[in-house]
Amino acid sequence: MDQKKELERVVATDCGSTTTKAILIEKVGEEHRLVARGEAPTTVEAPFEDVTRGVLNAFRELEELTGRKILDGEKIIKPKKSETEGVDLYVSTSSAGGGLQMLVAGVVKSMTAESAARAALGAGAIVMEVIASNDGRLPHERVELIRRLRPDMILLAGGVDGGTKKHVIELAELIRAADPKPRFGVTYKLPVIYAGNKDAREDIKKILGDVTALYIVDNIRPVLERENLGPARDKIHELFMEHVMQHAPGYAKLMTWTDVEIMPTPGAVGMLVEKVARKENIEVVGVDIGGATTDVFSVFKGVFNRTVSANLGMSYSISNVLVEAGIENILRWVPFHIDPSDLRNRIRNKMIRPTTIPQTLEELIIEQAIAREALRLAFEHHKAMATSLKGVQKERTISDAFDQTLSGETLVDLMSLNLIIGSGGALSHAPRRAQAALMMLDAFQPEGITMLAVDSIFMMPHLGVLSKVDEKIATEVFDRDCLIRLGTAIAPKGKAKPGTVILKATVTLPSGDTKTVELKYGEMLKLPLGVGEKARVVLEPDRKFDVGEGRGRRVETEVEGGVVGLIFDGRGRPLELPEDARERVEKLSSWVLALEIYPEDRYRKILEGSA
Repeated sequence: MDQKKELERVVATDCGSTTTKAILIEKVGEEHRLVARGEAPTTVEAPFEDVTRGVLNAFRELEELTGRKILDGEKIIKPKKSETEGVDLYVSTSSAGGGLQMLVAGVVKSMTAESAARAALGAGAIVMEVIASNDGRLPHERVELIRRLRPDMILLAGGVDGGTKKHVIELAELIRAADPKPRFGVTYKLPVIYAGNKDAREDIKKILGDVTALYIVDNIRPVLERENLGPARDKIHELFMEHVMQHAPGYAKLMTWTDVEIMPTPGAVGMLVEKVARKENIEVVGVDIGGATTDVFSVFKGVFNRTVSANLGMSYSISNVLVEAGIENILRWVPFHIDPSDLRNRIRNKMIRPTTIPQTLEELIIEQAIAREALRLAFEHHKAMATSLKGVQKERTISDAFDQTLSGETLVDLMSLNLIIGSGGALSHAPRRAQAALMMLDAFQPEGITMLAVDSIFMMPHLGVLSKVDEKIATEVFDRDCLIRLGTAIAPKGKAKPGTVILKATVTLPSGDTKTVELKYGEMLKLPLGVGEKARVVLEPDRKFDVGEGRGRRVETEVEGGVVGLIFDGRGRPLELPEDARERVEKLSSWVLALEIYPEDRYRKILEGSA
């Protein structure tokens, strides 16, 4: 493909586990914009067993919506022939067939095994299980586990270069004894990537070379104080294409259509989050809350992290959220009185009928309470994985490394966080944008000054893979059509007695008008400030509170508005809700009404009915 010619029309697909989503991007004037989005059921399973059928159906919907001709029969017209015919580029991502499922094996669970898990997660994989020499399992239990899981790929790591070889060789022998069979394609050998002690490479070749498709890359942990995830991550991407995709129904054909390699959906989303952080030089958290899993992505201090909470979701996994969070934690976000057994039954009903959506305001409020807990738990998991030792870019002393392992110091710094991007049905499709803003504030509890945004129609995967070809087009469409800015949240960190004034703010609006805000502890306020509008703020926190420069220190900066506006969150950090049920409902109600979260008349009726 000639990269010198400017791309005028691009089509991209994301083949998900249930739906294949296609988008059409065109050059409009001097910039590229999203023109249309089409979708169709994914066809990777029986009776079709050919992923391209769903792709063609999604393309046909794009053709009907736009009047453009993309297909000639079942062939994509490339390059663009006229204003109404053909496209210049086709790219795709995929999580169909369950995505990329990996088993990770490492020597020390808290060190090499976790480093290996981070490499796999960063490449867009779902880590099915982590096996370590010190995980407490007996050898036969590990063999049985490897056989039962049937992963698409195994990542084996362990030992620093020049260190002991014994443990990593024992792990390789367990994999050989298990002789695992892959999910797709019984005729090929299972890919195993070895990213451990370089001195053990010959031994590993002898043990696994003839029974698996063995690939050797640089050690993930060459020395104790440093992590080197790039080579393993790149090899995972490559093998995902070569082995897994080739054997999944219809992918061999789809790969002949695309102009760049198909990427795992989460890998593409992660790539986009990483590029946005680098381009803007900001610290970012992105979250995708799905029906079965919740993915969290972050970039702090230039280090990218991704975690998958494979049992936290809003449909198939909704009962797991109840089990992990506990009924009390879900109840605390419901801004009206409800019997715990009634709440449990509603959650069970959703699990039995996972594709249903809330039909009443009451159901919507309960679903959003559950979403808060799914997001909170996924973020806690992410903070535990995104630690400074594992993401370390600089050399450290050995004592420092041990100290980090024990303290598990997280890279996630909520005060330095600049942007939170929410994605997935619960956030992207919330009936009012203010609902998504409050869910993210409650679940992530950002501190200081943070921009909140949502992905409008879930096109981050498409734009992530497009950024490999043309970063300018991908970031342009991301900024103009994908990202919906909800507004800036100002949240002083600290604790005080209810009703104490914790922040005085002077806001100079674009019109030149000045507004003063006195924020009391425990309250929330909002000021109108539209999308693209900027205001100058002078923030003077109480001596016990911090808005970014330290306790009691004044901050003067520019903030950007959004569809919700400028939000002042005076609830303190960490956020604590009253223990007493009546008090708690009163507090929640005051926030719901202050931010206009739900239609007031309908919400008050629910309150009266539950009193």
